[in-house]
Amino acid sequence: MKVSPLTSRFDEARMGFLTLSRIPVGAISGAVPSMAASAWSWPLVGVVVGGIAGVIYWAALWLAVPQVLAAALAILAMILVTGGLHEDGLADLADGFGGGRTRDRVLEIMRDSRIGSYGAIAIGFSLLTRVLALGSLDCRLGFWALVGLGAASRAGLPAVLRALPTARDDGLGHAASGVSPPAAFVALTLGFLALLPLGPDLAVMTSLAIAGVVAIVGVWARARIGGQTGDVLGAMCQLGEMAGWIVISAHLAVG
Repeated sequence: MKVSPLTSRFDEARMGFLTLSRIPVGAISGAVPSMAASAWSWPLVGVVVGGIAGVIYWAALWLAVPQVLAAALAILAMILVTGGLHEDGLADLADGFGGGRTRDRVLEIMRDSRIGSYGAIAIGFSLLTRVLALGSLDCRLGFWALVGLGAASRAGLPAVLRALPTARDDGLGHAASGVSPPAAFVALTLGFLALLPLGPDLAVMTSLAIAGVVAIVGVWARARIGGQTGDVLGAMCQLGEMAGWIVISAHLAVG
């Protein structure tokens, strides 16, 4: 039975949600798309994750919860919806790059499920940055920042999968390798479009900040371990999102 292009795209999007979130999307019947095939949809996952957090943020403010606490609840919602996938990647990368001297030792530390001091500090700083930045924005801007950064922080990952070789012969980074140029382009486009409600100028500045951070981490990963892993991708997502929050909150302060 021939599968229509629309059905194929829908299944790829569902695979994206199964890969990057805990949102129930049902079982995929028939041929299961590869992670690489689903990569174009990763910003859509970010839109939904950010949208859920935005609704929590709005609801908390409506209930007269203090703004910083409402921001903390929104960020917690994002973590619960994704299962802390990207936070785990950031912690593993911080521990591995901070504590390993050789490539093999770095990869060994990154695979260890225990979180060390570098990882704990990285997660703590990530949470603090996002909560304080969101807490500094008004309700409308905060909602669109959650949605836009949710998408934009994931939008560059397919391009990374094309640009960098895999550092392991297994894991998410290896399984998702082989992303096509059109899929990477679609992901980048969706990520940028999701930022446009913040305004064109801020969308461009935020995109450049995220791209710069992702590029720096990519060069660092290539030098330290020879390429990308799932933890590297997760750390890129987290660090890119943090960079976006800093740019948006700084723009608000200056403006």
